[in-house]
Amino acid sequence: MMKKGLTISMIFNANSANYSEGFGNISTLKKLHRGDGNTYTYISRQAIRYSLTETLGWQDTPVSVEKTVAQFSPDATIDQYPEIDFFGYMKTKAKEGADTRSAVCRLSHAIALEPYKSDLDFLTNMGLSKRVGGGQMIAQSEIHESLYAYTLTLDLDLVGIDGDITIDNIEKARRVKTLLNGIKLLHRDIKGRRENLSPLFIIGGVYDMKSPHFEGRLKVKNGKLETAMITQVLALDEVIAENTEIGYIGGVFNNDSDIEALTPIGIGAFFKALDQKVDDFYETN
Repeated sequence: MMKKGLTISMIFNANSANYSEGFGNISTLKKLHRGDGNTYTYISRQAIRYSLTETLGWQDTPVSVEKTVAQFSPDATIDQYPEIDFFGYMKTKAKEGADTRSAVCRLSHAIALEPYKSDLDFLTNMGLSKRVGGGQMIAQSEIHESLYAYTLTLDLDLVGIDGDITIDNIEKARRVKTLLNGIKLLHRDIKGRRENLSPLFIIGGVYDMKSPHFEGRLKVKNGKLETAMITQVLALDEVIAENTEIGYIGGVFNNDSDIEALTPIGIGAFFKALDQKVDDFYETN
């Protein structure tokens, strides 16, 4: 089978979608600092994976406990459970060592494209507290609504293969397209809210090179998507330009005309085009 990699980088909008440990009565967002002096919130790749498998109903892989460590059951196999087919596993048995499978689907953190400005939400629990004659029970949560960018990469030639197990190509294609549909309709439940993580802008395709070509290349400044950087990536190699699709929802950014110059298609059309590329790959291998 030919070595092929699928990679997509995308932008979505979300509000306060991943909290850290916190302290006292303050819930803190996951954050990182950049050389520009600003602080940016992020949604960890683990959180995105959790929301993706939850969206797809893939959290049924059996789990066992080995010496107080929760792990996937040694009896779980990739032909039965897509979760461990795509995201890998480590299974350990006493005196037998570890059996591992590397992830064939890799996610990056979703990093905010707009800086965090230390906004706080002031909360009380008066609704319930008053029922029992209590006080206000004050709490605070950091809040940040921003555009976020992240990348998914997938080794198409490694899907459905694990030791003696090989899934047929029809099922491989179905699984990959199911995964992509989950990305298209992705959401995240957090603190009583359901955040829509569906892409507003997406770029990528299927390539001979298994490189995340557009990772870290999606930038927004003053509400404008920096299309010059995207154009430069497309110009790196004609193979990149020939195999890249761009999907886009208008009215999100302040420079629609610049984005239209990249000849984008709709988000739905983008995923249909990617589905066809997946079918073409598995039908010819």
